[in-house]
Amino acid sequence: MTSPSAFIKELVNQTCLQRYSVSLDQWQVSLIWSFTVSIFCIGGLGGSLVSGQLISKFGRKQTLLFSNFVAITGAVLMLLSQRAMSFEMIIVGRFLYGINSGVNLAAHTMYIIECAPKNLRGMLGVTPATFLSLGKFSGQLLGISELLGTRERWPWLLAFNGIAALLQLATLPFLPESPSFLLLNRGDRLACEKALRKLWGKIDYSGAVEEMLEEKAALQSVRSHSVMELIQNQTLRWQVLTIIVLFVTIQLCGISSVYFYSFDVFRGAGIPEHHLRYANMGIGLCELATSAVCFMIVENTGKKVLLLRGYMGMSVTLILLTVTLNLQSQFSWMPYCSMVLIFLFIFFFAGGPAGISPPLPSEMLTQSFKSAGNTLACIINWTLMFLMGILFPFLVENLQYFCFLIFLFFCVTCALYVKFNVPETKNLTALEIAVEFQRMHSKSGGERSQSKISTEQKLDGNRTDDTKL
Repeated sequence: MTSPSAFIKELVNQTCLQRYSVSLDQWQVSLIWSFTVSIFCIGGLGGSLVSGQLISKFGRKQTLLFSNFVAITGAVLMLLSQRAMSFEMIIVGRFLYGINSGVNLAAHTMYIIECAPKNLRGMLGVTPATFLSLGKFSGQLLGISELLGTRERWPWLLAFNGIAALLQLATLPFLPESPSFLLLNRGDRLACEKALRKLWGKIDYSGAVEEMLEEKAALQSVRSHSVMELIQNQTLRWQVLTIIVLFVTIQLCGISSVYFYSFDVFRGAGIPEHHLRYANMGIGLCELATSAVCFMIVENTGKKVLLLRGYMGMSVTLILLTVTLNLQSQFSWMPYCSMVLIFLFIFFFAGGPAGISPPLPSEMLTQSFKSAGNTLACIINWTLMFLMGILFPFLVENLQYFCFLIFLFFCVTCALYVKFNVPETKNLTALEIAVEFQRMHSKSGGERSQSKISTEQKLDGNRTDDTKL
């Protein structure tokens, strides 16, 4: 939306002038523009609220397929907005894009995790973040004036999401439904084994089926639960708290402020105004490259280690960045230090928190709670994204560079929480992760001798009366 912003504001003015013979003031245009940008988050929140029910009822694959029609409808509205002389079509299109993103963020992550072998689950779990980085970089690249960022072609830039949706709509039907969903939700073992053969090829899947049957036996007669039931379940309180802490911090870690101030830093370093957009693309490329590195090292390094290193590195970088930004007018070389620190911050963010956080709800929770866990994570994500969009300009205006200290608090707090309260989840099932949480937080210090069956019964809560969960 950044690249065509001037053209969209011009369309707003022209629409009101042609339709109502009213010329809007600058603040009125800015208000409509802000609403157009922020309604994406409102749509994302709405999509998150319904995603759990859709995923549990129709499955991961069908939910993704249905969601594509929402994105394609939004793309058509975007494409026709200039010809129809209607900025309202852009607003509705943005809202539909938000719904599509809210649903997909939960469904896609669950689908990837449940289709992957256990030894590759961590690696494939970070791919959503990798492709989010690819999406942001693609938007920056397509938005340059040499491609789609022009007065004539900007509707095609906004409609490009529809091309991605068409690609998924054409290819996803050739892939099977999630094996876990087929066995645990529908009770169809033959379909589950067929899906595993198609996904894994010659890899032995008998152990994976046994683990799913073990989970199914532990959670027999337990339905898919709501977000409120997840929050109220005492046996999962540490998993729920971990989801809340990580997804609050992912939005309040300062990534938005770093992107915001990057233009000022590049200007201070002497980069010409007409080249700033290309310099900013370098940040997007750095995030994409680091996310790809995270994909390759996560299985060897471990998720807890990457989270801890990421947030500690971001904390140190925020402190140094606050100092260098406040001194950049006093020393000619200081903007270059700030530039290096911005790239370091992106490196720590994309190399840990951005990749590790999204798949954790699907990994830490059993089948009956997965949808609720992902819904909770998405609600937190979209709500805080919307609030940051509204409040961030006021923080910048009143605190200037010291706004980084607020984000520093969240980074340090999350790092300490991960260090002392989160076990390593690499190559563990949800039931094994529950045992690790219980061992870590048991009053007696915890012993590994406690059997899985005991934990499974606690996760079940009450098999004869699941409404008490």
